[in-house]
Amino acid sequence: MRDSPDQENNNRMKTETLILASAILFTGLMAGIFFTWSNAVKPGIGKLSDLEYLRSLQSMNRVILNNTFKVLFMGAILSVSLVPIFYFSLYPSNIFWVFVGAFVIYWLGAFGVTVGGNIPLNEILDKTHLESISLEEMKALRDRIETKWNGLNLVRTIASTISFVLLIVSFLFLEK
Repeated sequence: MRDSPDQENNNRMKTETLILASAILFTGLMAGIFFTWSNAVKPGIGKLSDLEYLRSLQSMNRVILNNTFKVLFMGAILSVSLVPIFYFSLYPSNIFWVFVGAFVIYWLGAFGVTVGGNIPLNEILDKTHLESISLEEMKALRDRIETKWNGLNLVRTIASTISFVLLIVSFLFLEK
């Protein structure tokens, strides 16, 4: 037996709401992770010697690639992508464009920067056998990675926070 049109509409609204809630949750969590790296982790390890800094960053970059982080990272990418699709019925309203803006900002500023910037720097560090390089090479490696990585992470922090706020504001106006 088919659902009535009202029940189909109600089911669709529940799906839309779940997707939007997931996007808010995942972008918020990722913004928090990026913020923590910018605000506490990197300044803290920034005070270490070159070898200690490189070892610490290398270790943290390896540890963060766990299943929980992967679910959060991919969940944010997927859910923020689905929001404009599931709310396409709002086109051409302003809220629809805010959803598109949140999607574009997150994809370029968080996902794109991660894949195109932070991951390549992490891979350079990961492939380096720190025990086999000289102090000068350590300093050069740190100089090559640290400032660039920190700047890219700041972009990720700002982009994911903006996306998070846009999704929350959209949700608040959507419910009115």
